[in-house]
Amino acid sequence: MNLIDGEHDIELLQAQGHAWNHIFNFINSMSLKCAIQLGIPDVINKHRKPMTLNELVTALPIHPTKIRCVYRLMRILIHSGFFAGQEEGYVLTNASQLLLKDNPLSVTPFLMAMLDPILISPWQQLSTWFQNDDPTPFDTAHGMTFWDYAGHEPKLNHFFNDAMASDARLATSVVIHKCKDVFQGLNTLVDVGGGTGTVAKSIAKAFPDMECIDFDLPHVVADLKDEGNLKYVGGDMFEAVPPADAVLLKWILHDWNDEECVKILKKCKEAITSDGKVGKVIIIDMMRENKKGDDESIETQLFFDMLMMVLVTGKERDEKEWARLFQEAGFSDYKITPILGLRSLIEVYP
Repeated sequence: MNLIDGEHDIELLQAQGHAWNHIFNFINSMSLKCAIQLGIPDVINKHRKPMTLNELVTALPIHPTKIRCVYRLMRILIHSGFFAGQEEGYVLTNASQLLLKDNPLSVTPFLMAMLDPILISPWQQLSTWFQNDDPTPFDTAHGMTFWDYAGHEPKLNHFFNDAMASDARLATSVVIHKCKDVFQGLNTLVDVGGGTGTVAKSIAKAFPDMECIDFDLPHVVADLKDEGNLKYVGGDMFEAVPPADAVLLKWILHDWNDEECVKILKKCKEAITSDGKVGKVIIIDMMRENKKGDDESIETQLFFDMLMMVLVTGKERDEKEWARLFQEAGFSDYKITPILGLRSLIEVYP
């Protein structure tokens, strides 16, 4: 049987190449993780000028039998845009600048969290999950929810908080710089699910007259100390949210399904309308289709949506889906400011 008829052989070979690239997509991620673990971005940065292969090999903790393989690792990282290879040697790109340890906006903690075996193993269970009644593939892989696992496993709790903090520094700096008016006139603000307080600290510093509360599960804030106009409060956002003029939800609601989101939003509404006040909820989260649709942006949105499905019960939402949540939670209006790339700042009013 002739499987190729001669007319479509080129198309079939292209299709095979397309399939191969998707089969091996993980190689980009794991090569990048390897470079970070070896300290390559920081070594090149410390060199202060283009670094030759020999200089790089000498500076890295490489076994002599692996020296010849460093070039191959660097070649794929150059192809994926994380380094540039000039005639004089290797240099950093904008992407690898975000991998430096001392960069306050580093994405390295996020990368190390997402590529840890704890979070990789649920992907191996995806097809099994589709055939059972577990809430998430994470449950299938680990026998409990992501949140329960983080509650008693210090490693997951630590690297998850580090990952969220690294993103929070970038997002908060943009929000405070470009949307300062969002916080004007507020006397109190609660950052719900604020982790170790990265966002709340930045807001408290930028607005010293505002009382800020970082609100998260008791085990997350247990060892954190109040400072100045920033306080740490432990609790459960499904039970109650501390009263304030504004409630901030940064990258929280995409973790939860629609029913759970409505419950959270109702508790937030109670918090901003207590004592006769009428405040607002400030949401920083992804808005699907908030871009005109370049391929990379669409792919990123789809990646995050799958990530939410695999690790937790949430999803990424478009404007109609967000509006439906607000209506079901009893809010009357909202305003969207798309300032954070694929994410938006959404102000929701009772």
